[in-house]
Amino acid sequence: MSTLQKALKDYLALRRALGFELRKVGHHLQDFVGFLEREGASHITTPLALRWATQPSRAQPCWWAGRLSMVRRFAQYVSAADPGTEVPPQGLLPHRYHRKPPYLYSEAHIKQLLQAASQLPSPTGLRPRTYATLLGLLAVTGMRISEPLALERDDVDLTQGVLTIRRTKFGKSRLVTVHPSTQCVLSQYAHLRDHVCRMPRHPNFFISERGTALTQWAVRWTFVRLSRQIGLRGPADRHGPRLHDFRHRFAVCTLLNWYRAGVDVEQRLPELSTYLGHVHVTDTYWYLTATPELLRLATERLERADVGCSS
Repeated sequence: MSTLQKALKDYLALRRALGFELRKVGHHLQDFVGFLEREGASHITTPLALRWATQPSRAQPCWWAGRLSMVRRFAQYVSAADPGTEVPPQGLLPHRYHRKPPYLYSEAHIKQLLQAASQLPSPTGLRPRTYATLLGLLAVTGMRISEPLALERDDVDLTQGVLTIRRTKFGKSRLVTVHPSTQCVLSQYAHLRDHVCRMPRHPNFFISERGTALTQWAVRWTFVRLSRQIGLRGPADRHGPRLHDFRHRFAVCTLLNWYRAGVDVEQRLPELSTYLGHVHVTDTYWYLTATPELLRLATERLERADVGCSS
């Protein structure tokens, strides 16, 4: 193992011990170290880092900047033991990230998606029920798609209506409670699943008709087909509403319900952050899109507060 390979192994082990998964980062940095070795370099240099980061040449500037940022952090770590390491300075590949506006599904669109999912072709009836239940669960919990797909049977308490989310984005576990109606749908799905697939090949709660775990690729592919079927995407659209947008919708709808109920939103916001699995409340702000109704309710709350202060 080369010195750079060992340094990378130690670097990833250290950061993962701190709670970072670094799946994509690990893959990219392994490619970077391989690039350095093919170039015959024993140290990280700024010119080599730039050459690697700007591949492929047709990629977007934000892609290049992200790759260089990974190298910069790694180089900072390596430089502590190797004075010959150059840490690429900030600003070499400037870019401005443009946040993609989330798509806030309407109730009608969600019903259409679930209806289309429930009509997916299947020799056993399990596939349509799997996708309808999975998409419905995303809509009412705001979970990341990786989280329900990673659920095992023992993680789903069908008696208490509690889901145990493990191996989250930040390496922490949390409990997600669900409404009794959701609990009932999950129970119905589990009953059909166990009837159709008596000897599953994986312990996952959501499985394919072959008894295997669902993959994100398969779920996203099916979701795109359903989106096109109900008109959320054009027949040839490569971009459109995403599974992750269910998470945005859940956050916005939660705030709307709180405002309508007259509760103190600022006081309750940490509860939403915990439910969504965020480490900091500020992470939750990313999901709070300013819809007209949300702005109106917030303005009315401020106006009432101003009247109370002036009186």
